Amino acid sequence: MTSIKKLAIRGAIWTIVGFGSIQILRFGNNLILTRLLQPEFFGLMALVNTLRMGLELFSDIGVAQNIVNSKRGDEPTFLNTIWTLQVIRGAVIWFVGLILAFPIANFYNDQRLLWLIPIVVFTSFIEGFNSTSLHTLHRQMKLGKLSIYELLFQVCYFSTLIGLVWLYPTIWSLGIAIVISGIYKLVSSYWLIPEYSNRLAWEPKAVKEILSFSKWMFIASTLMFAAEQTDRLVLAKLLSFEILGIYTVAYTLSNIPRDVIRQLSFRVIFPAISQQSYLPRATLRQKILPQRQLILLGTAIILAVLITVGDLVVAFLYDQRYAAATWMMPVLCSGIWFSLLFYTTSPALLAIGKPLYSAQSNFARFGIIALGVPLAYQNFNVLGAIIVIAFSDLPLYLVNLYGLWREKLSCFLQDMQTTAFFLGVLALFLIIRNSWGFGLPIQSLF
Repeated sequence: MTSIKKLAIRGAIWTIVGFGSIQILRFGNNLILTRLLQPEFFGLMALVNTLRMGLELFSDIGVAQNIVNSKRGDEPTFLNTIWTLQVIRGAVIWFVGLILAFPIANFYNDQRLLWLIPIVVFTSFIEGFNSTSLHTLHRQMKLGKLSIYELLFQVCYFSTLIGLVWLYPTIWSLGIAIVISGIYKLVSSYWLIPEYSNRLAWEPKAVKEILSFSKWMFIASTLMFAAEQTDRLVLAKLLSFEILGIYTVAYTLSNIPRDVIRQLSFRVIFPAISQQSYLPRATLRQKILPQRQLILLGTAIILAVLITVGDLVVAFLYDQRYAAATWMMPVLCSGIWFSLLFYTTSPALLAIGKPLYSAQSNFARFGIIALGVPLAYQNFNVLGAIIVIAFSDLPLYLVNLYGLWREKLSCFLQDMQTTAFFLGVLALFLIIRNSWGFGLPIQSLF
């Protein structure tokens, strides 16, 4: 077994264990907060966090991707130059957030946003000073250390968040907790690697390389934001913050498989393929297919389980205020399969220096949501909007499939085989559920 394969397998195990533990903590945190706060607070914070994420992605220079992918990713001068660019970017993000707070508060007709946006976006300014050691560990595929660090970080953040909300159950506690979490990450990032530090530096050659790679990353990140976050921006205008908060709970639970695969994609698949991107395409493809098949078969079973029993879990764990989430969750889960197919192959295109395909994929998803959600809501109310969001990953996958075909890395046959397996397992689980008298997951709609 090659050293890269060993690192990839070890990294996958650590990622699943570490990120899985974080998801359990997040789930427990969510349960506690839903009992302490009003649903509209979750909708309001979903909007603010979406805006913050938008500013970060619109200014993305591919810090992590540059460090992982560049041949100079271990050189101090290169790292310090990219850290300097990161600091500048953080300051710009906060300044733009201050400017946008007033018009956004007026657009959504909620003056709480006037102060909430600057408070939350200040976290981006703080995180601009984070050590690049986080990305160096990604490059070296030392994911065990990184997973433990992030688990401890989440424990500190959730403890702080629950403590603040317990004492002061207001929307402001949610915003302040995010800022405190940024301080936690800033300080702790300098403890990860002994004698590892960053300072201000500006090497023109490094800047040119970073920005050259980042011009496509900027487009890809901008469109990724548009593809993945437009639903919240649109729904925040169409629905009340209370309904948006319920949708956020359902979306968070249904999104767990996608989040796990995305973490594997970024932390394991991308670095592993990047180190083998020099291989002929046919050889590289043959190295990707076996591991990808195992991942897809495992997640197919997990996703089928979530669709089958997700509504029962929501009904058992959440009170009546979140009753609508019982039908939203299985509907949202149903379309995630296409996202799993996408995230297990898109790192290959990025690793061979073709990020444009990712940008095109995200643009296709953005178009479906931006145009389809308002039309579906107008004709079929909330159900229509949720269905469009659920299956908006299909165009994302189709465009990526075209890119893989162009670059001679197609996995289409494997996609068909694993999709058939997923549908077969799902059908079996639904038949068993119905035979036990529980009906279908979306029966509350009828």
